[in-house]
Amino acid sequence: MTERDRRTLVAHGALVFLVGLMAGFPFAFEILGRAELWPIPGGFDFDPPGDVRGWRMAHLEGILNGMLLFGVAAVAPLLQLGPRGAAWVTRGLLVCAWGNIIASWIGPLSETRGLAFSGASWNSLVYLLFIAAIIGIVGAMVAIYAGARQER
Repeated sequence: MTERDRRTLVAHGALVFLVGLMAGFPFAFEILGRAELWPIPGGFDFDPPGDVRGWRMAHLEGILNGMLLFGVAAVAPLLQLGPRGAAWVTRGLLVCAWGNIIASWIGPLSETRGLAFSGASWNSLVYLLFIAAIIGIVGAMVAIYAGARQER
């Protein structure tokens, strides 16, 4: 894996992590039932769409997928990967991370879960993004495993 691939994983990991942190705000608003953003009489009420489960998932997806990208970038020097294997790892992890975080935001915003394909709907988009993420992570992990098992 090249230095550029590793930097790409770190940069995207930071962005995905930040998007996950931003999902913490509607998550907290759902838990509290209101948002008091500044100390004015009556506060500021904001009720985001979705539910606690959906926003918790969006929050954790961003944080965990961001850390996954950081972790793979950190262990990349241990892997014996050719250009094709490095491409599978880099692209697969990017598809996984962005697919998961985008689907996790669309889910609560559209009040869907993406558990099955149901024609032209937000639910189907969420479902397809999660499927793309699964394909990306499986491809990346197979390449990582192969690269870790190769002798130098």
